[in-house]
Amino acid sequence: MERVGGRAHSTDAKSNEITAIPRLLQWLKLEGCIVTIDAMGCQTKIAEQIIAQGGDDVLALKGNQETLAGEVEEAFINADASDYAGLDSESLETVERGHGRLETRRYRTLGDLSGVARSALWEAMNMIGMVESRREVAGKVSIETRYFIGSIGTSAARFAHATRGHWGIENGLHWNLDISFREDECRVRDPVARENLAVLRHLALSRLKNDDTKLGLQNKRLKAASDEDDLTKLFFEPPKSIRGR
Repeated sequence: MERVGGRAHSTDAKSNEITAIPRLLQWLKLEGCIVTIDAMGCQTKIAEQIIAQGGDDVLALKGNQETLAGEVEEAFINADASDYAGLDSESLETVERGHGRLETRRYRTLGDLSGVARSALWEAMNMIGMVESRREVAGKVSIETRYFIGSIGTSAARFAHATRGHWGIENGLHWNLDISFREDECRVRDPVARENLAVLRHLALSRLKNDDTKLGLQNKRLKAASDEDDLTKLFFEPPKSIRGR
């Protein structure tokens, strides 16, 4: 499976993410959109295509772009040493509490790319970004730092929205499929059958989320399974919020 901007898409068994992403992008209207892609899709040709189609990008950095990743990290180290004085940079901090977890995220952007020599190879690249996540669960603390490149400028709010939106969609989708549909427990191994089941789960999840009934997803599933009229309504009647327009 491939994920662009948080949406899951099938990747051919004989293909890979780098070759699948450009084909997928061709089908999407990107004008005015921010495309977020994991580190595997951080490729100059992919960035060029996004810009050519009228979009902007925020691309994660890891070992697949080792030299660039090193330059970006070094740029932030140098900027931090000068307390970002005189630099085009913004920062933003968010704090989330829930279920015994405390998570603090610090977002930092930098528009000075003079120390990032390989930035010249990337179409419309005008910023680098850093996200430091500090999680505290049951007294145990973990810290993770991630780096990004992009074409969205140095607005920390925009950068935070793009990166949080990417992971929020992915994590929310996985959580719903695992909890409500018990996807991780599925033991089907045939590739075609797995693909068919994935399509059906996503279709069902979409319809359940658009239903106006004040029930949880699992209860909505049980109700539809035991009541044919409710199942018909779920799939063929638009929600009240749309019917009332």
